[in-house]
Amino acid sequence: MTRQSIFLLTRLLAELAILLAFYAVGRQLVLWFSLSIPPGVVGLALLLAVFAFGWLSPEQLQRGAALLMGEMLLFFIPAVMSLLDQGTLIKNQGWKIILIIIISTVLVMLGTAITVELVYRWSLMRRWRKKHDH
Repeated sequence: MTRQSIFLLTRLLAELAILLAFYAVGRQLVLWFSLSIPPGVVGLALLLAVFAFGWLSPEQLQRGAALLMGEMLLFFIPAVMSLLDQGTLIKNQGWKIILIIIISTVLVMLGTAITVELVYRWSLMRRWRKKHDH
């Protein structure tokens, strides 16, 4: 292994550790406060706050996040395989399940788009104020 590849591997592992730490903190907060929110969502909210305060930038976690996003399908395979055991449920309630999946997907996409747009506008305003305050 070259020095460059060791550096990249170490950086990737550090990014993954940071992302996992946000999940772990989110999980602990859910346990402490008996929240009915998934720990991953709480962890992502904390990560968004850290980005908003400028303590970390998204670029600093880009490789780790890209790896997780690239392997996301692996996280869903067990759930899909368990559906195969539920043939009667799919026959009787399949249309309801599909409708819920479509509606929830649209809501998640809208929520994500609105959040990205608001954060983008907020960051533009922040940069503009910094530039014009000096």
